[in-house]
Amino acid sequence: MNAHISIIIPVYNEAAAINQTLRHLAKAFTEIQPEVIVVDGNSKGNTVASIDPHFYSEKIRLKTAISRRSGRAVQMNTGAKLAKKNILLFLHADTILSEQAVKSMLQQLADPALACGAFSLGIRHSNKAYRLIEFMANHRSKITHLPYGDQTQFFRKDYFQRLGGFADIPLMEDVEIMQRVKKRRDSCRILPEKVFTSARRWEKEGILYCTLRNWTLISLYVLGVSPYRLAKYYA
Repeated sequence: MNAHISIIIPVYNEAAAINQTLRHLAKAFTEIQPEVIVVDGNSKGNTVASIDPHFYSEKIRLKTAISRRSGRAVQMNTGAKLAKKNILLFLHADTILSEQAVKSMLQQLADPALACGAFSLGIRHSNKAYRLIEFMANHRSKITHLPYGDQTQFFRKDYFQRLGGFADIPLMEDVEIMQRVKKRRDSCRILPEKVFTSARRWEKEGILYCTLRNWTLISLYVLGVSPYRLAKYYA
């Protein structure tokens, strides 16, 4: 299939994680060489400065940029404007994309009717509590058809441009764009293959608190509470 992938990674103080993420990307893509755009939300560019390109030059085409201001939506839109490929994949800096997930995505994109998609959620931790969180998150996204950003959303570039990109809001930009997709009734698939995100936020804040806080925020957003108000509770 004629799919060429631009992977956009918004980062902010991710020097400790970015090289591991890029190493996994270099292994995951075996059929095509993706363009990888790392967009730093820190004006000092400390994350992009920490990237060691030696490992990736033959496997991925790496670009870096510093966003005019921080904020995941702004950074992802910045990366999308720099992207040269026809598929845009938005990857969190602490999330790992497997070779099998990539192959599944490429197979699905062979269908020209598919406008966008995402993967199922996995969490890199052996604690059984995370299996429950995964199950609940994936069950929710199947019912609502609203995959979150940590499920690694991907879009055909021309479709993303017609949508107008991510809304410039401090929180819930991943949900907001999928609400627009759903309203348009365009084809968007959640793949069974998992992407694996770090458990670091749950470990830092506590599994129960972090989970309940996230559920509360998304519920309030769906009920109409402004993302600017909600951002105060998501430091």
